[in-house]
Amino acid sequence: MAREFTRVGVVGLGTMGAGICEVFARSGLEVVAVERDEAALPSGIQHVETSTSRAVKRGKLSEEEKQAIFDRITFTSKLEDLAECHLVIEAVPEKLELKQQIFSELDRITAPDAILATNTSSLSVTEISVATHRPAQVVGMHFFNPAPVLKLVEVIRTVVTDAQVIDDVKALSERLGKVPVVVGDKAGFIANALLFGYLNHAASMYEQRYATREDIDAAMKLGCGLPMGPLALLDLIGLDTAYEILDTMYKQTRDRLHAPAPIIKQMVLAGVKGRKTGRGFYTYEAPGSPVVIADAQTPVPNGDGLQTRTVQRVGVVGSGTMAVGIAEVFCKAGYDVILRARGTEQIDKVRISISKSLEKAVVRGKITEDERDAALGRFSGSTSFDDLADCDLFLEATVEELSVKQAIFATLDELAKPGAILATTTSSLPIVEIAASTSRMGDVVGMHFFNPAPVMKLVEVVHTINTAPEVVETIREVCARIGKHPVACRDRAGFIVNALLFPYLNGAVRMLEAHYATADDIDNAMKVGCGYPMGPFELLDVVGLDVALAIQRTLYLEFREPGFAPAPLLEHLVTAGYLGRKSTRGFRVYA
Repeated sequence: MAREFTRVGVVGLGTMGAGICEVFARSGLEVVAVERDEAALPSGIQHVETSTSRAVKRGKLSEEEKQAIFDRITFTSKLEDLAECHLVIEAVPEKLELKQQIFSELDRITAPDAILATNTSSLSVTEISVATHRPAQVVGMHFFNPAPVLKLVEVIRTVVTDAQVIDDVKALSERLGKVPVVVGDKAGFIANALLFGYLNHAASMYEQRYATREDIDAAMKLGCGLPMGPLALLDLIGLDTAYEILDTMYKQTRDRLHAPAPIIKQMVLAGVKGRKTGRGFYTYEAPGSPVVIADAQTPVPNGDGLQTRTVQRVGVVGSGTMAVGIAEVFCKAGYDVILRARGTEQIDKVRISISKSLEKAVVRGKITEDERDAALGRFSGSTSFDDLADCDLFLEATVEELSVKQAIFATLDELAKPGAILATTTSSLPIVEIAASTSRMGDVVGMHFFNPAPVMKLVEVVHTINTAPEVVETIREVCARIGKHPVACRDRAGFIVNALLFPYLNGAVRMLEAHYATADDIDNAMKVGCGYPMGPFELLDVVGLDVALAIQRTLYLEFREPGFAPAPLLEHLVTAGYLGRKSTRGFRVYA
């Protein structure tokens, strides 16, 4: 039977510690809140005041409930006041020596049966526990920021933590309204080990000027449904905190994916630490403000004053799901579209599919009947490439085979008029190799839509070293006209979204095959702790394990980064024919 806690202590009243105090007090526990630096104690009290006042303003708390929370918290600067607490959680800065010192003192002050917990997000709980004479009663209790809002608590057990202690802390977490996930003492635990590799990769992408900060963030929000872009999230976390977490994980694992990107350290040394200092990857209205203001890096639409090309007639090559969706998008936006397919039967199917989709839009009130009819009137099909000769923009949306695309582009090169733009919707193939099959490499660009094209707002605009700048700007304008958000990047494996997403998914598979945590716990950690719409294994089963493996292999071959090598478990599942939902079995079994 789980232990009943009535009085708990918190050491450290920064943002995290103050939030934990509030969580405990909201659940009816008596809390002793200790800030050893007496001068910083008012700041800790203010953290709780600000958070609870915000909750009152939003109707989440009444004034009486807010007062009851404060009545349950005793603020002090003396560790000795924790003597009668049943559990004490430490939430001081991520410095091992500091935490060990505090745990040594807590070991002396508290009762022999008191549980000592650390809120560390990256340090070894084992190394902290050895500073006490009771390592079996030391546990990690990692809350996520903001603690009153986020539901995940990672409960970290060392090799000597008593099983009853884990059960007690897990039950307490549930009493607090949290979702506890029990894991072993490994650098980064679940959420940070997966999250910070991804954030670090995004920082490197920005540092290499592969894409702008705005485009990197927009790509991950619109392409993956994430609540924040990676660079904005780093600013929120604090670049100094991010650096400490990455550096700690790298020292423990020697995994290069966790070696802090040089730009993070440089920004920290320059005092540019994110929102809290008013500047990070973005510039903010004031220190601590979430309001981003324009700065020297803020992009200006067509800031170079490029003369863009006129696009009125669009040719789509292909008759699959993506080609159909793209044709519909352009028809609805007022473009004349001609789709080339191999036979009249395929063209008829495309017309029927577009008609059904437009009819659904009418039923849902998204478009009028007149708009539906006008869009259908702009669509035509042909089995001959020659009928596409007058198009201003060509969009190839066929099978992901380099030889097939090269043959199509060689054909388009022969018939397209001068100045026409040739675009490929490839999600993984090198665009420069496709462009090389033409005599007009400056007119070739990537235009990577996301599925389903009529719904997803993101388009990755991918330029090779030969693509003319006005071609990129023209495609940006076209994207805006069809209601899409363009993000520009260079021609590199994975572009933005897949290059950031799939190493993260691969890392989750490695964590599973190491028996560190279950698929359910890993999925919960990322959904509950990081606000992801789907856990990595849910997403892999939807995408298809064969598709994921192919993308991961492409990334590994391009970057030769050891951490990008496909996880053996992923290889084995694909070999066994377990491809996800489409085969009824992947990481989970489907009916």
